[in-house]
Amino acid sequence: MRLIQYRDHHGERRVGIVDGPCIQVLGEVATMRELALLAIQRGTGLERLAQLLNSGQSEDYAALLSEGRILAPLDHPDPAHCRVSGAGTTHLGSATTRDKMHRRIEGDELDKTDTQLMIEWGIAGGRPAPGTVGVQPEWFYKGDGSCIVAPGQPLPRPDFATDGGEEPEIVGLYLIDDEGCPRRLGFAIGNEFSDHVMERRNYLYQGHSKLRHCSFGPELLVGLPPAHLVGMTRIRRRGRVIWEQEFLTGPDNMCHAIENLEYHTFKYAHLLHPGDVHVYYMGAANLSFAYSVRTEDGDSFEISIPEFGAPLVNGIAHVQSHFRPGGVKQL
Repeated sequence: MRLIQYRDHHGERRVGIVDGPCIQVLGEVATMRELALLAIQRGTGLERLAQLLNSGQSEDYAALLSEGRILAPLDHPDPAHCRVSGAGTTHLGSATTRDKMHRRIEGDELDKTDTQLMIEWGIAGGRPAPGTVGVQPEWFYKGDGSCIVAPGQPLPRPDFATDGGEEPEIVGLYLIDDEGCPRRLGFAIGNEFSDHVMERRNYLYQGHSKLRHCSFGPELLVGLPPAHLVGMTRIRRRGRVIWEQEFLTGPDNMCHAIENLEYHTFKYAHLLHPGDVHVYYMGAANLSFAYSVRTEDGDSFEISIPEFGAPLVNGIAHVQSHFRPGGVKQL
């Protein structure tokens, strides 16, 4: 089952089941988070409850997309209670891509970059036996819910950025229940928009490079993703495709098991506040930056994985930063 969040013609929030060209509208709940909380309360699964709440009313999916009424498939009414983070060096196909980025620009290459080492550690210990702890992945923080951009909307590129590049990923979506236990709703297509020029300058700048907006959706695939997924990334400039490439993702193409990635985020008790939601990017296999593509304002990203339904499409828009050096005021 695939679910979406959107706004109806009156601007009210709705949740719906994707049914080909139609969206079956759910009753009783207005948001995905409400649906998840109600499923926990009733002791049932997300898919079963969505079926029970089907109101029999429908919307035209194409109209929702074309009119920009699609929302990210999971959020929180208070963005401060939505945490957006991710893992890196998780995909078997990312070894060459990330290694190119993290080798020293001046040319005095190391025998092995830290990226190579992380990939090797993941291959050796990222798929532990059930109930045991595997090697931890690279981890980064992107921001709270205010950094999430709805599908179809442009990703802001701040004036201080040196780049704005895509990272096509699957994204895990979670709600923390009243007992502090993470509940997995499902997965979505994600674009973990980052500043790769900054990251290549020195990989210790990665924390800065990741503090950017991002997008995921438009659909939430309930449950675990298929083991093998083939996606496509396209970048368009003035309507013309300037770069495209397939990518492999899903558990069979990752050196870390999804359960291992989840453990190494949710093992931290201060990330388990009841009612919070988590958006967790699970790593990219490739990205256009590694092929010398440099995006421009006005370009458009399209990331598609057939099993996830409609593609995720976002533009890029330059934004002026409102904070300047010396901008902190003394009380």
